Amino acid sequence: MRVKSHYDYTDEELETIFASFRLKPLMFTHEAHLRLAYVHISKYEPEQAAQNMCEQIKGYAESLSVPEKFNMTVTIASIKAMHHFMSKAKSDNFKGLTQEFPQLLTDFREIIAQHYSFNVFADLQAKQEYVAPDLLPF
Repeated sequence: MRVKSHYDYTDEELETIFASFRLKPLMFTHEAHLRLAYVHISKYEPEQAAQNMCEQIKGYAESLSVPEKFNMTVTIASIKAMHHFMSKAKSDNFKGLTQEFPQLLTDFREIIAQHYSFNVFADLQAKQEYVAPDLLPF
Protein backbone atom coordinates (compact mmCIF):
# COMPACT_ATOMS: atom_id res chain seq x y z
CA MET A 1 0.00 0.00 0.00
CA ARG A 2 1.35 3.40 -0.98
CA VAL A 3 0.78 5.88 1.85
CA LYS A 4 -0.45 9.25 0.64
CA SER A 5 -1.73 10.93 3.77
CA HIS A 6 -1.34 10.78 7.52
CA TYR A 7 -4.92 9.49 7.48
CA ASP A 8 -3.66 6.28 5.89
CA TYR A 9 -2.24 5.48 9.35
CA THR A 10 -4.14 4.63 12.49
CA ASP A 11 -3.55 6.96 15.43
CA GLU A 12 -1.19 4.40 16.97
CA GLU A 13 0.74 3.91 13.72
CA LEU A 14 1.05 7.66 13.20
CA GLU A 15 2.35 8.15 16.74
CA THR A 16 4.92 5.35 16.34
CA ILE A 17 6.09 6.39 12.87
CA PHE A 18 6.46 10.02 13.89
CA ALA A 19 8.26 9.18 17.15
CA SER A 20 10.80 7.16 15.16
CA PHE A 21 11.25 10.06 12.67
CA ARG A 22 10.00 7.95 9.75
CA LEU A 23 7.07 10.14 8.68
CA LYS A 24 7.64 11.56 5.21
CA PRO A 25 8.16 15.32 5.47
CA LEU A 26 5.35 16.08 3.01
CA MET A 27 2.96 14.28 5.35
CA PHE A 28 3.83 16.45 8.33
CA THR A 29 1.28 19.10 7.51
CA HIS A 30 -0.42 21.47 9.93
CA GLU A 31 -3.31 19.01 10.09
CA ALA A 32 -0.96 16.09 10.86
CA HIS A 33 0.69 18.18 13.58
CA LEU A 34 -2.71 18.83 15.18
CA ARG A 35 -3.70 15.19 14.81
CA LEU A 36 -0.54 14.12 16.64
CA ALA A 37 -1.38 16.60 19.39
CA TYR A 38 -4.87 15.09 19.55
CA VAL A 39 -3.43 11.56 19.77
CA HIS A 40 -1.05 12.54 22.56
CA ILE A 41 -3.64 14.45 24.56
CA SER A 42 -6.02 11.50 24.25
CA LYS A 43 -3.41 9.12 25.66
CA TYR A 44 -1.48 11.25 28.14
CA GLU A 45 -2.00 14.17 30.50
CA PRO A 46 -1.56 17.53 28.70
CA GLU A 47 1.82 18.18 30.33
CA GLN A 48 3.14 14.78 29.21
CA ALA A 49 1.63 15.30 25.76
CA ALA A 50 3.46 18.63 25.48
CA GLN A 51 6.74 17.06 26.60
CA ASN A 52 6.34 14.18 24.12
CA MET A 53 5.50 16.50 21.25
CA CYS A 54 8.39 18.86 22.00
CA GLU A 55 10.89 16.00 22.09
CA GLN A 56 9.51 14.36 18.97
CA ILE A 57 9.10 17.46 16.82
CA LYS A 58 12.54 18.74 17.81
CA GLY A 59 14.07 15.34 17.03
CA TYR A 60 12.15 15.13 13.75
CA ALA A 61 13.35 18.58 12.68
CA GLU A 62 16.93 17.66 13.60
CA SER A 63 16.66 14.37 11.68
CA LEU A 64 15.73 16.41 8.60
CA SER A 65 18.61 18.86 9.21
CA VAL A 66 16.19 21.76 9.83
CA PRO A 67 16.44 22.26 13.61
CA GLU A 68 15.42 25.91 13.19
CA LYS A 69 11.91 24.75 12.24
CA PHE A 70 11.20 23.61 15.80
CA ASN A 71 9.36 26.15 17.92
CA MET A 72 8.84 25.19 21.55
CA THR A 73 6.23 27.87 22.27
CA VAL A 74 4.12 27.01 19.23
CA THR A 75 4.33 23.31 20.06
CA ILE A 76 3.20 23.79 23.65
CA ALA A 77 0.59 26.38 22.64
CA SER A 78 -0.76 23.87 20.11
CA ILE A 79 -1.21 21.30 22.85
CA LYS A 80 -2.92 23.86 25.08
CA ALA A 81 -5.22 25.02 22.27
CA MET A 82 -6.07 21.46 21.24
CA HIS A 83 -6.78 20.50 24.84
CA HIS A 84 -9.15 23.47 25.13
CA PHE A 85 -11.08 22.55 21.99
CA MET A 86 -11.11 18.85 22.88
CA SER A 87 -12.68 19.68 26.25
CA LYS A 88 -15.49 21.56 24.45
CA ALA A 89 -16.04 19.01 21.68
CA LYS A 90 -18.99 16.68 21.27
CA SER A 91 -17.03 14.42 18.95
CA ASP A 92 -14.69 11.70 20.12
CA ASN A 93 -12.27 11.69 17.20
CA PHE A 94 -9.95 14.08 15.41
CA LYS A 95 -11.96 14.41 12.19
CA GLY A 96 -15.07 15.20 14.19
CA LEU A 97 -13.17 17.77 16.25
CA THR A 98 -11.96 19.58 13.14
CA GLN A 99 -15.48 19.54 11.71
CA GLU A 100 -16.81 21.09 14.92
CA PHE A 101 -13.98 23.61 15.09
CA PRO A 102 -12.74 24.16 11.52
CA GLN A 103 -10.78 27.21 12.67
CA LEU A 104 -8.19 24.76 14.01
CA LEU A 105 -7.31 24.02 10.39
CA THR A 106 -8.11 27.35 8.76
CA ASP A 107 -7.28 30.02 11.36
CA PHE A 108 -4.80 28.43 13.74
CA ARG A 109 -2.38 31.35 13.62
CA GLU A 110 -5.24 33.64 14.65
CA ILE A 111 -6.10 31.34 17.57
CA ILE A 112 -2.51 31.61 18.78
CA ALA A 113 -2.38 35.37 18.07
CA GLN A 114 -5.24 35.90 20.53
CA HIS A 115 -2.81 34.89 23.28
CA TYR A 116 0.35 36.74 22.22
CA SER A 117 1.05 40.38 21.39
CA PHE A 118 4.03 39.34 19.23
CA ASN A 119 4.67 36.79 16.48
CA VAL A 120 5.59 33.62 18.39
CA PHE A 121 6.08 31.82 15.09
CA ALA A 122 9.14 33.96 14.30
CA ASP A 123 10.42 34.94 17.75
CA LEU A 124 13.83 33.40 18.50
CA GLN A 125 13.23 33.13 22.24
CA ALA A 126 9.86 31.44 21.61
CA LYS A 127 11.55 28.92 19.37
CA GLN A 128 14.04 27.91 22.04
CA GLU A 129 11.94 28.02 25.21
CA TYR A 130 8.31 28.22 26.18
CA VAL A 131 7.08 31.79 26.43
CA ALA A 132 3.82 32.16 28.36
CA PRO A 133 1.03 34.16 26.72
CA ASP A 134 1.07 37.86 27.47
CA LEU A 135 -2.51 38.61 26.39
CA LEU A 136 -4.83 35.75 27.23
CA PRO A 137 -3.88 32.61 29.16
CA PHE A 138 -4.75 29.25 27.65
